[in-house]
Amino acid sequence: MIEIFKNTNYDFLGKKWIFIGMSWALILIGALSVAWRAFDGNPNTHPFNMGVDFAGGSIVTVKFGTTPDLDKLRGAIEKQGIPGAAIVLQQVGATVGQAPKNEVLVRLPNLTGGEFKTDSIATEDVDKGKKKVLDALPLLNDPSAQVIGAEAVSPQVGADLRNRAVYVTLLACLGMLVFVAFRFKSWGFGIGAIIAVIHDVLITLGLFSIFQLELNLTVIAALLTLVGYSMNDTIVIFDRIREMMKMKRREPLEKISNDAINQTLSRTIITSGLTFLTVVALVIFGGEVLKSFSWCLFMGIIIGTYSSIYIASPFMLWWEEHFGNKLLSPVAAAAGVPAGVAKAVTTGASSSTGTTGTVVRPLKKKAKKGRSASAGR
Repeated sequence: MIEIFKNTNYDFLGKKWIFIGMSWALILIGALSVAWRAFDGNPNTHPFNMGVDFAGGSIVTVKFGTTPDLDKLRGAIEKQGIPGAAIVLQQVGATVGQAPKNEVLVRLPNLTGGEFKTDSIATEDVDKGKKKVLDALPLLNDPSAQVIGAEAVSPQVGADLRNRAVYVTLLACLGMLVFVAFRFKSWGFGIGAIIAVIHDVLITLGLFSIFQLELNLTVIAALLTLVGYSMNDTIVIFDRIREMMKMKRREPLEKISNDAINQTLSRTIITSGLTFLTVVALVIFGGEVLKSFSWCLFMGIIIGTYSSIYIASPFMLWWEEHFGNKLLSPVAAAAGVPAGVAKAVTTGASSSTGTTGTVVRPLKKKAKKGRSASAGR
């Protein structure tokens, strides 16, 4: 494997409290944003900017003969009584090697009581959005403009999709917790990895509330991608820690963890860096449709990379220090060996030596050799 950093010896865990403090600050700011938007008394503000997938609404595809004027189209739709902030226009990009499509996606929220709502309590027919677009097209004085497609999501379906997204995320975290705990034979490793994943999701959602980025099904897909990405990065570090625990049994677990992070640093930089470059391209060129998806990946990769180092590892160390030794033999506990490798460490050790990891040859074999030598003489 290509190594960018060789023989590094950075004290990552020595600075853990700085990053843990930053994480708590971000989580608290996000929670305050959610609480303020939920209880400010303004019916037009909401904790999250729910997209059509969750809040319900209409997506209308309009075809033009030439390159469309988005500002003119937005103005025509606003004249139908729809607030400009509630209208999302996205021009469909041209396929390489083909003529421009000259199509625009018009996203509108639900229509309730004569005015548009962006929350999930709207109940009237979402197809009214399509009618509003049809009424706006004559104002453009463009006979080539026509509606070629429309999709609608009811608030009930949106709420069901939202609930299913939450269930899927929770089940994914639970499954990974059990797998990691079984794989490393220690709940400290499993819970540390899950704490890091929950940390990543909470901060990302908090930033979505602060900046009011649209929350839709593509964002849920991005969050699940980040869950797997962060978990993979954490397991790489944990696996190196487990290997080193067998080779350096007398060293403190914190030093072993720090050495493991340094040894996997090149892999982390290469993997995260290449992925990050791809995401930056999505942020710049992805357009309005992929805006939330791109920013979710952008923020999540940064948060997930440092959480594998500064959240998962410190929590694992804390767990093993306070709960791991309770499951060890007295000899292993005295040496500070985590429960996950107690069996491997103490195998073959003589209880009379009082030193963990010292393998003593069986006395019977030595005696047998001694008798053979005497007999030979």
